[in-house]
Amino acid sequence: KPIESEGNVMIVAIPSLLDPSLAPEGKHVIHAYTAGNEPISLWKSMQRGTPEYEALKKERSEVLWKALEQVIPDVRSRAEVEMVGTPLTHARFLRRNNGTYGPLVRAGEGTLPGHTTPVPKLFVCGDSTFPGIGVPAVAAGGTICANTISSLDSHFKTLT
Repeated sequence: KPIESEGNVMIVAIPSLLDPSLAPEGKHVIHAYTAGNEPISLWKSMQRGTPEYEALKKERSEVLWKALEQVIPDVRSRAEVEMVGTPLTHARFLRRNNGTYGPLVRAGEGTLPGHTTPVPKLFVCGDSTFPGIGVPAVAAGGTICANTISSLDSHFKTLT
């Protein structure tokens, strides 16, 4: 499938592997999301909390569950809390137009801006710079900036 196809790119992070305090002992947090190409047209006429809205959330999140099951076959039976966000969720809580996030760069038609600026030694990172949207991507952008400023070897030295 082309990269811009619905549900074709998924990002999965398990932050509790790095910071166990994010979940109760013996549990983990999984954050899974698609690449932000969910059509707003599916959601525009929906009202949060209605049976139709809940059914569409279940239907549209199925692709994520199937992807997770390729790595964790029994993930559904082990999940204790499930929170599905939609474009309406993003519009409500993130105040993003039509529930979008990140910059408007269509797959295959452009690239996200990098981290350098015209101001010497000033770098930028966030959901509107490479590699893009989502906590893992924004963290990766911060890592890119850190590696630009300081060598990878110096990073390893701080870990010992």
